[in-house]
Amino acid sequence: MDQALRLFAEKGYEATTVDEIAEAAGISRRTFFRQFRSKEDVIFADHESQLAQAAEFLAASADDPWEAVCAAVVQVFERFTQWREIAARRYQVVRRVPALREREIVTVFRYERLFTDYLRERLPDAPDLARVQFAAAVTATHNYLLRRMVRGESDAGAADLRVELAAIPRGRGRAVNPEELVVAVFPRDAPPRQIADLLVRKLGTL
Repeated sequence: MDQALRLFAEKGYEATTVDEIAEAAGISRRTFFRQFRSKEDVIFADHESQLAQAAEFLAASADDPWEAVCAAVVQVFERFTQWREIAARRYQVVRRVPALREREIVTVFRYERLFTDYLRERLPDAPDLARVQFAAAVTATHNYLLRRMVRGESDAGAADLRVELAAIPRGRGRAVNPEELVVAVFPRDAPPRQIADLLVRKLGTL
C-alpha cells in the first residue's frame, strides 16, 4: 500500500500499473493478485483488517453495547493515527479520483453496517432507528476527526474522540430508573445557550 500510494502521488492513479506497484514493492505480479483483486484494493487494504479487528472486538465484548461500539471506533482511530503519514497520502490520492471516492463511501457504509448489526443483535428491544442513527453518528464523528487530522487541521487524538462520542445520544432500549431522571423547568423565551450552560452547571453538582 505504501508503494502504491507513492506511485499514485507521483504518476497519477490511472497512469500507474499493477506491474509497477509489484516491482516497487519487491513482489511478483502473481503474488500481488494473490492478495488483491486490483490496484484499487491496495489503497483500502488496511480497512479490511480494521473491519475484521472491530468485528472480533465486538464479538468478545461484555460491555454495554453502546459503549462497546464507541470503544471499537476508538481502536480504529488509534490504529490510523499510527499510520498517519499513509492515511494522509491516501486522502490526497482518493480526493482526486472519483472512483476511489465512491469506494471510500462504500467502505464507510461497511463500518456503519457492522455497528448497526451488532446493536441489533445485542439490543433487540431498542428502537431500530436509534441503532441506525447511533452507528451513523459514531462513524461520522470518527471520520470527521480523522480527516481533520490527515489534512493537518487538528492534532485531535483518541481522548478527543472519546469526548465527542460520549455526547452522542444512546438509544432508548433500556428502562430508565426514576431516580436517574432530572426534570428542569425554564421560561419559554430562555435562550438555548443559557439553558445549556445552566444545565451543565447544575448537573455537575448532582
